[in-house]
Amino acid sequence: MTRKELKDIATDWFLSNGWKPFPFQKKVWDAFFQGNNGLLNAPTGSGKTYALWIPIVLNYIKNNPNYKTKHPKGLKAIWVTPLRALSVEIKQSAERFVTDLELPLTVGIRSGDTSQKERAQQKRSMPDLLITTPESLQLLLASKGYDKVFSEVSAIVVDEWHELLGSKRGVQMELALSRLKTVSPKMRIWGISATIGNLDQAREVLLGPQSKAFNNSILVRATLNKQIEVKPIIPKKMETFPWRGHLGLHLLEQIIPIINKSKTTLIFTNTRAQCEIWFQKIILAHPEFAGELAMHHGSINKETRLWVEQAIRLGQLKAVVCTSSLDLGVDFAPVETIIQVGGPKGVARFMQRAGRSGHQPGKKSVIYFLPTHAIELIEASALKKAIKEDIVEDRMPYINSYDVLIQYLVTLAVSNGFYPDAIYSEVKSTFCFQALSEDRYRWLINFITMGSQSLHAYDEYKKVDIETDGLLKVNSRAVAMRHRLQIGTIVSDAMLTVKYLKGGFLGSVEEWFVSKLKPGDVFTFAGKNLELFKIKDMQVLVRKSKQKTSKIPSWMGGRMTFSSEMSDMLRDELYELSTESNKQSPEMKALAPIFERQKLESIIPSNNQFLIETFKTREGYHNVFYPFEGRFVHEAIGSLLAYRISLLSPITFSIAFNDYGFELLSDQKIDMEQVLDNNLFSTDFLKSDLEKSLNATEMARRKFRDIAVISGLVFTGYPNKLVKSKHLQSSSQLLFEVFKDYEPDNLLYQQAYTETFEHQLEEGRLQLAMERINKQTIIWKDCEKATPFSFPIITDRLREKLSSEKLAERIKRMTAVLSK
Repeated sequence: MTRKELKDIATDWFLSNGWKPFPFQKKVWDAFFQGNNGLLNAPTGSGKTYALWIPIVLNYIKNNPNYKTKHPKGLKAIWVTPLRALSVEIKQSAERFVTDLELPLTVGIRSGDTSQKERAQQKRSMPDLLITTPESLQLLLASKGYDKVFSEVSAIVVDEWHELLGSKRGVQMELALSRLKTVSPKMRIWGISATIGNLDQAREVLLGPQSKAFNNSILVRATLNKQIEVKPIIPKKMETFPWRGHLGLHLLEQIIPIINKSKTTLIFTNTRAQCEIWFQKIILAHPEFAGELAMHHGSINKETRLWVEQAIRLGQLKAVVCTSSLDLGVDFAPVETIIQVGGPKGVARFMQRAGRSGHQPGKKSVIYFLPTHAIELIEASALKKAIKEDIVEDRMPYINSYDVLIQYLVTLAVSNGFYPDAIYSEVKSTFCFQALSEDRYRWLINFITMGSQSLHAYDEYKKVDIETDGLLKVNSRAVAMRHRLQIGTIVSDAMLTVKYLKGGFLGSVEEWFVSKLKPGDVFTFAGKNLELFKIKDMQVLVRKSKQKTSKIPSWMGGRMTFSSEMSDMLRDELYELSTESNKQSPEMKALAPIFERQKLESIIPSNNQFLIETFKTREGYHNVFYPFEGRFVHEAIGSLLAYRISLLSPITFSIAFNDYGFELLSDQKIDMEQVLDNNLFSTDFLKSDLEKSLNATEMARRKFRDIAVISGLVFTGYPNKLVKSKHLQSSSQLLFEVFKDYEPDNLLYQQAYTETFEHQLEEGRLQLAMERINKQTIIWKDCEKATPFSFPIITDRLREKLSSEKLAERIKRMTAVLSK
């Protein structure tokens, strides 16, 4: 069949469903038929799934004109998705097209949720089209004879590539693609990505650096003007001294009319703890929502999550309080409105969430922004401007992730085995390892076969055998089983299942939270107040409690920071205030009482000024700095300044920080003029000073735990008998100390420091922030009392020490004093 005839089949199918193909879909079809690889950039709800399923299926028709009488068996295409929740949607889309065309193609799912029975069936006979996750794809590469399974694959699509890029899961995907390209040379590789700042680089990471030299790769942009309307929820009465968490719930009644007038509303929170709190508070204030309000986050059991997703599709729920577990691609047509609780910390995340409403081509997305403290309205104003000016963050890819490469090499050794020289050229073809030297590659081979220089005396680290012909292979069944159990790059604290005493699984919580509880304590989980009975065999046994007050579980993923783009936008919004511009947004105008009070006590800095405020309270001497760079950068600058000041005179500080600034609190007054005269914001000796100020060794030691797990240096345990977090930590710390003392050139040990500085401390961004501050005029204001800008930072520090009830009382007293 000609290309035109194939496209006509697709166009006719679209018309039969009352649709019309978009130009970008036709462009992808053409590129695919021409044998191109590529990256499709399209907004959510624009029909991107059919942009790639259709040419894959039509290509099958072209290559098999007699498919009705002779259908070749075996896997023909793979669709990789980062979220298991998306698999069902993608399967339904593919099956709809295949069924309507009466094709004999089967569609299957392979993920962590796939039953043993179905896996066994897939082992005997793979579906024609397979939807899977990066981890499950690696598990398939760990099975014997995988090369035969993948040999006839004509296409692989990596969905939501922007989510995988900039993570070790992305590296995992790069390595898998490097192998599959060799196994099936005719295979086309395509990615689908939402808008990010570095789309060209995203394509290069997906297809490999060498793709730039060939003319068979393409970037297709869907030029659809997806309308996003941002509606801030502005409090009727503005607080002069804002603090996190207070205002959010005070605005609860303002979202009820929004929920009532919409078919379905998704209420996005940034953390699971926040999700639990909002669900409880809405039900308490409005019991009429019982049965129509649900909650969705990653720790709730799978059955409940699937039920909630289906209920949204069927329009049975009025509202769902959720986290990033509903961020990606799921097509919920009934969703009309999104409410974002608190600053989303990034433009891309905000747009992704907005796209959950009006999730159909041509429909407008509506998102309400509900601030958890007043100053977050500045973020709302900045987000509106970012969307209007199309400013989106870059996603930076990982480089030289040796832990992921070690895991991958053992995966290949577990299945068919591999010859090092052949795999070296494949690994070098990836973006992540393009600069991998032969010496370092040999070190990695020695590591998996001999256990590295300092561990060669221990047999447990010699996982891979060298056969007589040079083939590297795992022959131990125990090693192979343990490796398969630990494939993946997502490392979290050990998760304990929450169960009722009489049975009934509720979900899972992290071990570090449960370790703080004792029998009889009451905590909120999955929207219920539960009393802890006991912890046994990695299970948290509970019973229902009627007690009103309870602890809310917090998860380690709860700390998010501003993206650099978000920081730039926020500073621009603030700097505009100092120009007395009349172009102010409604959000900034609403903040007038706060800004007036700030000017009364201090100043609002302009773009060439850097503000420092000092004042004294019963707690001690407060020194507050405002870089407006995000909490991770502030944590680093705060520690760096504290260290440099202590070199001038012996003094100790406690440090508090948020996304706007940081505070150094001391029991003695610092000589600020001396501090400023000594050029403490200098970028000279930045890395060495950071190492000393932050105890970089301790941070690297914690980072090494994840590296040790991914590389297989430590074993996390069997499914029903997981190793406790403290044991994992002590095992990895022991290895860290061994490498530190006896093998400092160990690549995994060095990687721990690299990741600490490049990813955790965002060293590059820190350097730029310090350079910017050095060019600004430093304005030091010695204030009589706390200012509106400093208040959220102070109250965040108190939050760590006080219960929510005591914190509210304390802040009430503080605001009464400050308002005088």
